[in-house]
Amino acid sequence: MSSTSWLRQRLLGLSPTEVTFARRGFAPSAAPVQQHLEHIGTAFLHGYHAALRDTHADSLARCLNTLEPERRGFAFEGAAMGLQLLDSLWPWGRRRLDPFLAGPGAEHVYMVYVGVGWALALLRRRLRRPLARLDPLLGWLVVDGYGFYHGYFHWPRAITAQKRPRHLTGYACRAFDQGLGRSLWFVHGADVGRIAQSIAAFAQERQADLWSGVGLACAYAGGVEPAALTALREAAGPYQPHLAQGVVFAAKTRHQAGNLVEHTELACAIICSMSSTTAAQVAATTRTDLPADALVPAYDIWRQRIRAHFA
Repeated sequence: MSSTSWLRQRLLGLSPTEVTFARRGFAPSAAPVQQHLEHIGTAFLHGYHAALRDTHADSLARCLNTLEPERRGFAFEGAAMGLQLLDSLWPWGRRRLDPFLAGPGAEHVYMVYVGVGWALALLRRRLRRPLARLDPLLGWLVVDGYGFYHGYFHWPRAITAQKRPRHLTGYACRAFDQGLGRSLWFVHGADVGRIAQSIAAFAQERQADLWSGVGLACAYAGGVEPAALTALREAAGPYQPHLAQGVVFAAKTRHQAGNLVEHTELACAIICSMSSTTAAQVAATTRTDLPADALVPAYDIWRQRIRAHFA
């Protein structure tokens, strides 16, 4: 390890305990579920620390790809956080995120953008300038990651007190809630009752986006039995199309990265009544011919089109 890598690890490294339920103050869940969710956090840290050690895209990707496919996307997400953090703190010289995103990170573009949001949230950066550099459609996933970070690391404020960063305006508030909804899967240990109760406590205009985030998490992160997914579908009530839209996004994300797993297939079958392949195709076909951003961003038009399949 070079002296530069050592210094980055020393200054920015995170303890493995940071992703444990005990450290985060999450309510304990059934042992297999809690272990599954904590292992996801470990995979994220694997990618994050790998990026601090080695910022070269190809060698970094080789390290990330040593993880099993189920957790590999989380490692790419963590690596993106690390690269964006370095680009923000040491902006001189070559950029680190761009070649990673254009190269081995392209298949994991959804997870990479979410990881960028983690870094910007950690640094408490405003989002307008970073978003201007990114894909105008998928850039909203950065705000999603921003919301997930706040829910995961600051849940008493973001979930219990239901506070959003004051600088967020317009559609960014909704994208934030989509990420916040994903964090509920972890904060509440994938417990359907606690998740539903938590969402019901929010203002009604926020609940649809929160359910969408839960749908993505249940299909991408998984960790529960079929009965829990059935209960989740029923608990969503009128927000079932939003839940299904999140599941479709998860299917598309895993198919594009080539890391499809059984729990994603299961969520597609139970919540969407279709295979993950069909769900990924729904995401692809509804993305074609999107209008330019206007009062309603193209990203939300895409989400609306997916929901129309389940209305």
